[in-house]
Amino acid sequence: MADAKKKQLVYNIIDFLRTSSQDGTIKEDDKESLDVAVQCIAEAFGVDPDSAEDEKAYSIKPASLVSILDVFLKTKAKTFASASPHSEASVPQSSTDISETDKIKAESLKTKGNQLMGQKLYDSAIEQYTEAIKLDPNPVYYSNRAAAWGGAGQHEKAVEDAEKALQLDPKFTKAYSRLGHAHFSLGNYSDAVTAYENGLELDPNNANMKTALSTAKSKLAESSPRPTAADREPPQNGNSGNSGGMPDLASLASALGGGGGSGSGGMPDLASMMNNPQMMAMAQQMMANGGLERLMQNPTLRNMAENMRSGGGMPDFSSLANDPSMKDLAQQFMGGRQ
Repeated sequence: MADAKKKQLVYNIIDFLRTSSQDGTIKEDDKESLDVAVQCIAEAFGVDPDSAEDEKAYSIKPASLVSILDVFLKTKAKTFASASPHSEASVPQSSTDISETDKIKAESLKTKGNQLMGQKLYDSAIEQYTEAIKLDPNPVYYSNRAAAWGGAGQHEKAVEDAEKALQLDPKFTKAYSRLGHAHFSLGNYSDAVTAYENGLELDPNNANMKTALSTAKSKLAESSPRPTAADREPPQNGNSGNSGGMPDLASLASALGGGGGSGSGGMPDLASMMNNPQMMAMAQQMMANGGLERLMQNPTLRNMAENMRSGGGMPDFSSLANDPSMKDLAQQFMGGRQ
């Protein structure tokens, strides 16, 4: 038969299992199995977890097994650190000296906060975590409060608490996960990706963070601006003829069909002219330089226009291309002279 000390241990183990069933620590599908296990353990050790008498005799509240274990681990880490000055404690340390009593109270407040989180009472959970932080500025409490802020939709504050937790313990994987979730909820997909990647460096097999990272990368890709057709196609350069920005007028005349026009009445095919890259580049440059009006005042072009209106047909573009005055005029408008 179990003695009183063992019964007290079993009673508080049962309390831990029941709390885990209520605060969301275990999955909904596993609760029934856990309830059966609790009944079997209670019967085997002769403990009644629902008895007020057993509660008075065996309960360690407001402390819990988790809080006692945490105190033990921290004490052990401090002892190990004292024995080995160059070693680093594996358990996160608070920034100030905290009494054991305050640590136990803070852990109890955290446990209450976790229970409230399971009930989706986020504001109340935030209050519990805040009180715990006042007693012990532990990175776990900041991380848990970050989760509560996220549940309440206050993701900016969730970012602040997650970052504070990582300042206290840069190797706290869960804080990276909560930081990533907060950034993701704010639409900061790049920051979310960074947080998840940092967390996975510490815990490469974390399936939840892998999934979250993949989702964040997809969102980042969707939100990135896509190149337009103008971005993808290089600009056409009309200066493909002679050096110094002078267009190849002889090639232009050839493209227009030499001295005669391919349209009706001896006129050039205007559709073909508009589709000719050299012609379009030439026109754009002339308009940009403000030279179109001056060009129409040139005597050679005015004579050409008068000849066309009087039925003389199209001029000989090959001869026009070799006209020194036209070359000089084109160079001025096309940027050939500085």
